[in-house]
Amino acid sequence: MDYSALMAQADELSLLGLGKTSPNPIVGALIVDESGYVIAQDFHDGGLHAEAKVIKKVGKIPKGATLITTLEPCNHHGKTPPCSELIIDSGIRKVVYSVSDQNLVAKGGADHLKSAGIEVVGGVLKERVSHSNRFWLNKIVNHRPYFIWKIGMTLDGKISAQDGSSKWITSEASRMQVSKLRGQSDLILIGTGTALADNPSLNSKEENANQPKRLVMGNRVIPNTHNLNDGTAPTFFLQSHKISDLLDLLEKLEVNQVLVESGATLGTFLVKSDVVDEIHIYLNPSLLGTGQSFIGDLGINSLENRINFKIYSSEIVDTDLKIILVKDQ
Repeated sequence: MDYSALMAQADELSLLGLGKTSPNPIVGALIVDESGYVIAQDFHDGGLHAEAKVIKKVGKIPKGATLITTLEPCNHHGKTPPCSELIIDSGIRKVVYSVSDQNLVAKGGADHLKSAGIEVVGGVLKERVSHSNRFWLNKIVNHRPYFIWKIGMTLDGKISAQDGSSKWITSEASRMQVSKLRGQSDLILIGTGTALADNPSLNSKEENANQPKRLVMGNRVIPNTHNLNDGTAPTFFLQSHKISDLLDLLEKLEVNQVLVESGATLGTFLVKSDVVDEIHIYLNPSLLGTGQSFIGDLGINSLENRINFKIYSSEIVDTDLKIILVKDQ
């Protein structure tokens, strides 16, 4: 049985839960018969856990069936009963998982299954699945959400022209990708400068999209007539310039991942505060010469003190170059 191929299928399923499971992780699960044929598949979307959903779909578990799941089954009573107990009671005799549960409250499912005589295989496609679930894993390890900063800019790093115009620097195809990313996010963060200048809605235009929470940080007041007050998504206003206040609020909101769509002021502040984990750049091959740079003064005076990111991926999106950068640890 090709566990890697089956885990890759479960991983793709798990991604359908992005933006829907916070504060819990995304999880995909399959049940296969003894020949490796998939008889049930599902993903966690905020309700029942993925393992519980596939077991419920199958009903009577056939002899020799195997459960494939991207995350070690939980071992505690939370919003739902422990999946480890459900698996034991179901009659499944083999469980294959990818990433161990890092939550001190929920971990231990694999050992509990083994003690009940169930064969357990862990670590399948661990690197790939860990990347898919990086938002939740980061929150568990670093005790804060994962921050992605999205930037649309010209070849010379400008996000608006000298007259303040910024619509549209990037292509429609790039904007559609960003719309999809919004739907996969728990919360979108901007500053009051962006809110007042652009009057954005920050909504995803994807069909049946999850609309993320919206958070505006800064001391200026946003008029009630602005789109952020349209009631289409929960919106919060943080009148503060302190990173501790921001992280405290995000913890209360149980956020796994933040999408930053700000200008240079807030973006620079977050970089200096060392919370930007990933940057998505949509680079349009045009020049402005003057205008607003995407980043401000970082207080760096020498090359050896520069902040390093690594290129994770790159692709052509219509007229633009999309580059994803991850923090160089």
